[in-house]
Amino acid sequence: MHSSKPGYLSQLYALAQHGAHESLHSVFQEAHTQFFEDDAFLNELGALVLQFGYVGLARSCFERVLSRNPDDFHALLNLSNVCHSIADTSRALGLIARLMELNPNHPVVRRNFLLAQEYDPAIPDAQRFQYAKDWGRWVIDHAGGSRARPDLQPRVNRKLRIGYVSADVCQHTVGLFFKDVVTHHNRDQFEIFVYSNSPQIDWVTDLIRKHSQFRMIGTLSDEELATQISHDAIDVLVDLSGHTAGSRVSAFAYRPAPAMISWLGYFASTGLSYMDAVLLDAAHCTPETQSYFTEHIRYIEPSRFCYQPVSWARDTPVSTLPAKTNGYVTFGSFNNTAKLNSKVLLLWARLLNAIPDSKLILKWRTFIDSGYTRTITEFFLQQGITQDRIELQPASFHADLFLAYSQIDIALDPFPFTGGLTSCEALWMGLPLITLAQDRVVSRQSLSIMLAMDFTQTLATSEAHYIQIAQDLAKDLHGLAQLRFSLRNTMLQSPFMDCKAFTQKLESEYCAVFDEIAANQKNSH
Repeated sequence: MHSSKPGYLSQLYALAQHGAHESLHSVFQEAHTQFFEDDAFLNELGALVLQFGYVGLARSCFERVLSRNPDDFHALLNLSNVCHSIADTSRALGLIARLMELNPNHPVVRRNFLLAQEYDPAIPDAQRFQYAKDWGRWVIDHAGGSRARPDLQPRVNRKLRIGYVSADVCQHTVGLFFKDVVTHHNRDQFEIFVYSNSPQIDWVTDLIRKHSQFRMIGTLSDEELATQISHDAIDVLVDLSGHTAGSRVSAFAYRPAPAMISWLGYFASTGLSYMDAVLLDAAHCTPETQSYFTEHIRYIEPSRFCYQPVSWARDTPVSTLPAKTNGYVTFGSFNNTAKLNSKVLLLWARLLNAIPDSKLILKWRTFIDSGYTRTITEFFLQQGITQDRIELQPASFHADLFLAYSQIDIALDPFPFTGGLTSCEALWMGLPLITLAQDRVVSRQSLSIMLAMDFTQTLATSEAHYIQIAQDLAKDLHGLAQLRFSLRNTMLQSPFMDCKAFTQKLESEYCAVFDEIAANQKNSH
């Protein structure tokens, strides 16, 4: 059946939403064949299926375009996203480097270049920081040059105006962490503004909109956004995206507010010298961390995160230990496959070899792709792990994901990019999480969460220790079962889930940064 290009795209979107895998492949092949010579359509077609995890189908579109035009900007960018999504970081960075040669001033390319490095264990901290500072200088030049800090209005007999800028004001990791902070802000002392660059509107968006002065900014240029922020007379402007997808941190180069802070959605320096502070915690930092941030580190303890489970997570009980029924231990990770680099997979293969009969379940949207699942299965086969010990599951609805934890006894954390919300959810479902903290902020997310819970028995100090922890847990099923039913209560009783107290600390930091700047301005005048 012939169809228009929009018709194919809408049909594929509907099939992906309903998990109709075979029908999607059939319609994709028809569309691909009919518009084989249309580069713009192939880029659009590939980008659509990529967002649902079909990395092989997406790659076929982009490589076809590049076979005709090796410098097609959109195909190179899209192919770099494919490589990133399956942890082929070195190729992704190579493609991004080529894109920077073709268009050195493209903001998405520059942002992707910084973000991809956070996933690569081989890139030194000093090099990543230098690239961030290079971006900071570039974005200031791009915004018209250096700007003085705007004057502050005294914080006397008025509310402080806080503005949050995010691309993730929806059911996204950042939105799910952020929503409860917005609802707990003290409205007697603060006016809350949210600038959303997300096209998605859902229940999280509606909740945040209800508790803030809400602005949709997707159609605004950076300069127009900065003008809107200045018009709103924001005192403290907080970026929640850093260099992640959809970020508008480049608008901060126009210096639209007297105090500007980075928090929550990013895990390294923005590189922008105008940023006054970044909010971290002691667990996220090593003694050297400050030397890799242009921002001054301010500590919010016990963690820069505060977790509140969604309603369906609260309604999902902790299951009995599956090993009791199965007769073997099942490990698992529901992390983004972009985090599953070869070092992670090799360690997990060593772990499985050290614990005979144990199994591993991995779950992410890219495991809908038969070619990619075959690649991962063959990787483990080469390490001596038979196919029946590896189960690769595609994405599911969030409520079903919590049910899937009933199949797993012990959660495994990747590195250097550890889990955030994924770690919280595994722990909430009673799974001890084995994590290996390293020097990067992003490698210490699970460490921060678990220290805030006062749960330390699965914090590994080396790869050998990581395996030893797994072996010790697997040997003691009675202890593992007891741990499973105690972890949720441990979380509930910890300050990690006290969102009211956390928001008060956050507000104190905002006031402290603002007051320090005010004092400095007063002294300089």
